[in-house]
Amino acid sequence: MPKILSAVACNLDANILAACLPLFEESRVEAIEWSFDALYKVKEVPGWFRELLSAFSDENRLIGHGVFFSLFSGKWLPEQEAWLSHLQQTATEFSFDHITEHFGFMTGEDFHHGAPLNIPYSSSTLNIGKDRLKRIYHACGRPVGLENLAFSYSLDEVKRHGTFLEQLLEPVNGFIILDLHNLFCQLKNFDLDFNTLISLYPLDKVREIHISGGSWDDSAAAPDRSIRRDTHDESVPPEVFQLLEMTIPQCPNLKYVVLEQLGNGLQSTASKQGFYNDFLQMQEIAQQHNYKEGNPFLPLESLPIITGAAIEDLRLYQQQLELSAILENAGTYAEAMQQLQQSSLAHSDWKIEEWEPYMIETAVKIARKWKK
Repeated sequence: MPKILSAVACNLDANILAACLPLFEESRVEAIEWSFDALYKVKEVPGWFRELLSAFSDENRLIGHGVFFSLFSGKWLPEQEAWLSHLQQTATEFSFDHITEHFGFMTGEDFHHGAPLNIPYSSSTLNIGKDRLKRIYHACGRPVGLENLAFSYSLDEVKRHGTFLEQLLEPVNGFIILDLHNLFCQLKNFDLDFNTLISLYPLDKVREIHISGGSWDDSAAAPDRSIRRDTHDESVPPEVFQLLEMTIPQCPNLKYVVLEQLGNGLQSTASKQGFYNDFLQMQEIAQQHNYKEGNPFLPLESLPIITGAAIEDLRLYQQQLELSAILENAGTYAEAMQQLQQSSLAHSDWKIEEWEPYMIETAVKIARKWKK
């Protein structure tokens, strides 16, 4: 039986590539996850980087990870149409084993300057998500997956997330990237234990696991607690490695474990060494387990054909714009809370009345960071 494959999130970033180089030289990297839509500022991809991608593509060891599609935007946007066209072209050039995207919608008017935040779990958002996933599948012709979200406004959202993911993925026979640092954020920010939370996810749908680091943030709204943020700028904490050891045996269709870290967290010699050590620890855990050959997430023969225009909910879209404006421009979290109570989101599917003040405060910080 083949072992679970150990991969790196490797993009066209000097710091990331420098951190990955020793692992490549030692032939430790068994697959690459590439954020294929993160090259929007690059006019021409260097030939040597294409050769690196092609080498893994030729061995069916290249997986694609989207960042900017904004799956749940209430309005079908020209940028989404362009994103699908880019995916279709890229999937012709490279042989991806699968394609994944982030859960949520992007705040902000600029398509590439927004924070991926949660949405109301309603029939409208479910239908929009299903529609968008079908379009992603038809663009790439490969199995399609979604990553669980690090951010939630309320405990109710945390508890409903796994079931909502399963419902979304059903029409395309899709899978889940279970990001364990995202899970760690939920455990800490909502005082949950691992067994309670993991039982709410359909673990037979997990094909890929992410591990990464993050940071702690002080809260004025809740001075007695620190908020865990999925900033990807630090090494993997011991608790996330523990989650990896506990989770892998529960995921019968797992094929990849992927180490992620942003380039701005890999500038020093010490941070690059930490990345190397994290990969070795991840690989040691992964190699204790096998994966089943074959792909249980290949699209079903009865996959629905897309007909007509993309599904939209313009009221949802206006609420998303309103929420984005509040989060990006409120002077304080208290001001944001007051504006939310006076907005069209009040007494709606968003259930803002249940949102934790310290998570609204965190959302304000996230939105401001992405706006910059």
